[in-house]
Amino acid sequence: MYGFLIAVGILLLISIIWMVYRIQSLVSVVKGSDKKVASGSNKVNAFMFVLFLLGSGALMFWYSIKEFDNYNPPLASEHGAVTDQLFWITMAVTGVIFIITHILLFWFPYKYQYKEDRKAAFYPDNNKLEVIWTVVPAIVLALLVIGGWKAWSDITKPAPENAHVVELLGYQFAWEVRYPGMDNVLGANDYRLTNASNVSGVDFSDKNAHDDFNTPVVVIPKGEPVLFKIRARDVLHSVFAPHMRLKMDAVPGMPTKFWFVATKTTEEMRAELNDPEFEYEIACTEVCGKGHFSMRRVINVVEPAEYRKWLSEQKPYIVNNPALVENLSPELKELAEITISEYK
Repeated sequence: MYGFLIAVGILLLISIIWMVYRIQSLVSVVKGSDKKVASGSNKVNAFMFVLFLLGSGALMFWYSIKEFDNYNPPLASEHGAVTDQLFWITMAVTGVIFIITHILLFWFPYKYQYKEDRKAAFYPDNNKLEVIWTVVPAIVLALLVIGGWKAWSDITKPAPENAHVVELLGYQFAWEVRYPGMDNVLGANDYRLTNASNVSGVDFSDKNAHDDFNTPVVVIPKGEPVLFKIRARDVLHSVFAPHMRLKMDAVPGMPTKFWFVATKTTEEMRAELNDPEFEYEIACTEVCGKGHFSMRRVINVVEPAEYRKWLSEQKPYIVNNPALVENLSPELKELAEITISEYK
């Protein structure tokens, strides 16, 4: 340990001495008394710019190819094809511009390095160039924005009438998944009703809530529209399902939504990836506190017939916990008891 600290101390001392020397050299350059130092320093720096360009460029391409499958997971939704198309068009446009501008950025210091007999060229203005680099990017960006706006409008517009509704409630630090039961109509909710036995704050005075139920896994059918109704109980969260190309913020006090159609069951994706343990998932992509990492829910995509069988087997909140409807009016309590009897 002491040997390591001594080595570090020696390196720091050498670095300090070198920096003092460089400062003295630069002071001489500023005073104009040592042009040789300026020329030599510029050659070294110019070469380092080119070296950095080649090294970082090679590293960028290597890493992008190596990790491609991790940031481009297989597609499993209908709208995802449009999302991917927009993403790659944007990447192509911005990527080409990025590469060209950075090649020039690092090449120019080498090409135009300091030389005693070189004079700088001065261009006070170039109206044609100004028009080109203003109008062309404006047109390209407008086309990208319009394409994105159209895709966004499609996934946030009213869902088809036959869409299966699922509510996702984000709170520190989990997701509560609520289904509307066989009537496919979610009951009302009120944050003031939230407690340990009613995490979603379901208002059971609304008869539509009597067959609502929760589940630890999000189960949805393949090939049929699914509407995620999203809300947050405390802070900002974000629903992210990468294979579905689904991402939507969960905002306290402002419900959001996202509808989509899954195209591959979980079993089909397992076969495609040759991974028997694969699971679709929902993760939170908004840092929401120290337990953010634990906000994960599995999505199980199944065939429509299997989904309907699973749906018919689920028991509502009030069947598992009749105390939730004890304080209802006699009429509503009677309706709740009928629902409870139907599931027993």
